[in-house]
Amino acid sequence: MFTIIMSMQKERRYIIQGIIVFLIFIGLYTLLDQLNIGYSEMINQYGVLLVASNIILNVIMAFISAFMWNISTALVKLTGKEGKGSFMSGFAVVFGMLTYGCTPCVIAFFSTVGITFAVAVLPLAGLPYKLLALLLLVLGFFWLKYETNHVKCKIKN
Repeated sequence: MFTIIMSMQKERRYIIQGIIVFLIFIGLYTLLDQLNIGYSEMINQYGVLLVASNIILNVIMAFISAFMWNISTALVKLTGKEGKGSFMSGFAVVFGMLTYGCTPCVIAFFSTVGITFAVAVLPLAGLPYKLLALLLLVLGFFWLKYETNHVKCKIKN
């Protein structure tokens, strides 16, 4: 089933959808970096290598997220149900919003929902958390790939 879904990715619809979703996710990840401390402040504090690493990770994570979106869309089209691994890209974005955001914003957010703790200091401008989000995306991708290869379709009577 995964090979069928991969062949569907060459269709114009999936290419356009993938580009749009990629741009949305790259925008979200870049916005999260800007809300953290911004690229210019990252360069001043940590150097160009950290900024380049963050941008490369943004591109990789946006690509994986868009690809998972396309796989999920194709899976729904073929089977009528969505894979369980597809939620990981959305979870990684929410995870990023809660960890990359400025500390006062995160503390205020958690306080409104009744949680009184938050990450006080993000080392390396949140890079370890971004790597964890990347790991979640990769795990979600492999989970989604497994599901597409072992899909159980309903049998119509």
